[in-house]
Amino acid sequence: MKRTGTIITLIIIVLAAVAGIYYIYVKDQQDPTKYDVEQASKQTIIKETVATGSIVPAEEVNIKPNISGVIEKIHVEAGNSIQAGDLIAEIKVVPNVASLTNARNSIQGANNSVETARLAKDNQKALYDRQQKLFTKGVISANEFDVAQNAYNNAIQRYKQELVTLRGAKQDYDIVRTGTTDGLGSYAQTTVRATVSGMVLDVPVKVGNQVIEANNFNEGTSIAVIADVNQMIFEGKIDESEVGKIKVGLPLEITVGAYDNKKYNAVLDYIAPKGVAENGAIQFAIKGTLQTSADETRFIRAGLSANASIILEKVQDVLAIKEALVQYDPKTKKPFVEIATGEQEFKRKNIVLGLSNGIYVEIKSGITASDKIKVWNQLKAPENRADY
Repeated sequence: MKRTGTIITLIIIVLAAVAGIYYIYVKDQQDPTKYDVEQASKQTIIKETVATGSIVPAEEVNIKPNISGVIEKIHVEAGNSIQAGDLIAEIKVVPNVASLTNARNSIQGANNSVETARLAKDNQKALYDRQQKLFTKGVISANEFDVAQNAYNNAIQRYKQELVTLRGAKQDYDIVRTGTTDGLGSYAQTTVRATVSGMVLDVPVKVGNQVIEANNFNEGTSIAVIADVNQMIFEGKIDESEVGKIKVGLPLEITVGAYDNKKYNAVLDYIAPKGVAENGAIQFAIKGTLQTSADETRFIRAGLSANASIILEKVQDVLAIKEALVQYDPKTKKPFVEIATGEQEFKRKNIVLGLSNGIYVEIKSGITASDKIKVWNQLKAPENRADY
């Protein structure tokens, strides 16, 4: 009797052990993670690359003097709107001592020549008058009178030429001393005027600064910088790794950080044919013309830093899912997702992908908007531990 009880006890223990092992086995086969699901949605996906740069006028004109000297007065300041022909500055000519001395000597020499020519003319005039009287009385022949008349005419001509030389010497002296002279007001100017209409962006000189005229050997001193601020462009640089993806005519989205990340539309209209090495990388210059609306009230200042998003590809209102939901077959490398078929039950579905922006990816085929997709790589938030 006692032996029978022992056997029954052993059988119960064995059965309990087997049941426990089976329970552990079943639990081990189950996925302990509870997966969330998400559904595809309509998205606008944009593939873009970013270039850094600034907003500048399409054209800037440097106003330079056509005479050297010292700034005597400035009539404009940065921010003024002016028209072509408006007065910008006045220049006081500071003559070169050597040139001034040479000009004075030239006047003195010309005066002496004029005086000599005048005396010669008066002498020839006296000879001419005497020969004329003799010719009238028939004392001398016509040929002798013609010689006297010709000599007198030549003396008059030489006298006139010396007067012209004297006038030229005086003009040279005036130009050296003041920068201009009578009759040359439209050529030698001591006033600097705007050559184009626009806004004055900069006046890099002050009263008292010495300026140099623009000529074949010197670019001259800039008196003012004028530009049409209604025609602004984005001017930036893009890395060589991205330059192969862009082309002229692509749309740009310009973001100006100083204006609360205000966005402006633009069109890419220039890509530099040659790159420049900067900080160990090759950079290519790009330009894009800003397209401002007629109701734009904010003044776009030249030189503002900006970023340009160059839109490479764009699709609107397409079925898309998060990039993180996509899995790839380890052998074929083809994409797939897992679709819910029941409570925490999923089956694999192959999909065809389209454009991606790194966050969302376009779904061309394989699933519908109603399918529930397994979030297979979800991140868990850290637990709050009171003992830390």
